[in-house]
Amino acid sequence: MAKPTKTDLPPASSPESSTETPASETRAPVVLQVLPRLEAGGVERGTIDVAIALKKAGWGAVIVSAGGAMARELERHDIPHVTLPVHSKNPMVMFRNIGRLQRVIKEYGANIIHARSRAPAWTAELAAKKAGIHFITTFHGTYGANGVAKRLYNAVMTRGERVIAISEFIARHIQDHYRLGREYIRMIHRGVDVGLFNPENVTQERMIQLSTRWQLPDDRQVILMPGRFARWKGHEIVIEALARLGRRDVLCVMVGVDTASKDYTATLENSARAHGVEDLLRFVDYSRDLPAAYMLSDVVVSAASKPEAFGRVLAEALAMGRPVVGPAHGGALEIVNDKKTGWLYTPGNSEALAGALHAALSLNAGARHRLATEAMNTIRENFTNDRMCAQTLGVYSELLWDEDAPEGTVV
Repeated sequence: MAKPTKTDLPPASSPESSTETPASETRAPVVLQVLPRLEAGGVERGTIDVAIALKKAGWGAVIVSAGGAMARELERHDIPHVTLPVHSKNPMVMFRNIGRLQRVIKEYGANIIHARSRAPAWTAELAAKKAGIHFITTFHGTYGANGVAKRLYNAVMTRGERVIAISEFIARHIQDHYRLGREYIRMIHRGVDVGLFNPENVTQERMIQLSTRWQLPDDRQVILMPGRFARWKGHEIVIEALARLGRRDVLCVMVGVDTASKDYTATLENSARAHGVEDLLRFVDYSRDLPAAYMLSDVVVSAASKPEAFGRVLAEALAMGRPVVGPAHGGALEIVNDKKTGWLYTPGNSEALAGALHAALSLNAGARHRLATEAMNTIRENFTNDRMCAQTLGVYSELLWDEDAPEGTVV
């Protein structure tokens, strides 16, 4: 395989179309990213953003997944997507995926394979070894490290030549639970699209449409809680905090109801009635226009009972200049500057959460403006997509040319 150069050359052609090219000729590097599916989510979004950044830099980009709605975005950017059953945990399917990935590596001339989840990482590692190319992983979560068998399964994510951790919290988790040396870990925060999540780009028309759809009253302050409806996300403690708050001029909008969460939603409705706050609560479907949703809010809350690897909701809300309230654990500690860009409260403590909500809802116009400015500056300086992509390409360069990673990425 010809050694890639750092010039902005177009991606290498497939071996079938390059038989006359001298073996010594250099070409642009190609990165193959592999993940289970391309459905909506932070892992998927980051994978696509990095692929787009690779193409803009003149590199080659290929994504392998079992498919999904987001694959259409790759078509718009003319980025190859290969559909393989890499989501499967069936041992026979995983074994066959090794050969399938080897063929993809050969076809596109990949120099690096970047695994973003455990099941595909097992096959990607072996395919990379057989093909003689670099193997890298991104640790997107804690993956539940309880039990020897689970840790062994998770450990494949620590076997990359470099392991990207999406927060300092995850970097420490890798070291504490898997004893991986610091020199192999690169910390790169997930990024926010500050073009999409920009208050100046949200029109009044979009806000009116969403407000009408959700039937938001004009005489209430809105507490927004976006996210998947799962018990560990902390919806019940927010209901308890609403009761402790003792105010009737608020409306808490919990965004993300779907058919799979009907039973859980019924449980939350019963809890709200038991606490006497059923009239302060509204459940709505997931909105594709989250920027408008954030703009309609007076405060955005995250209440996860388990530490989150990053804290996408908090970062997006800060990018929109919204006051935020989040639990003082996990990635939230790296995103929220307590009492400057938002409030951190003791996880699981509904009284502390109520106090933080009260403080955020009581801001006057001047304090709200100062907080918004500080919040937006924090995201634009530290948590943008462009920064995430540049640092990721820096890690790729480090592997290919033994260069130092960009400043600030070595944990």
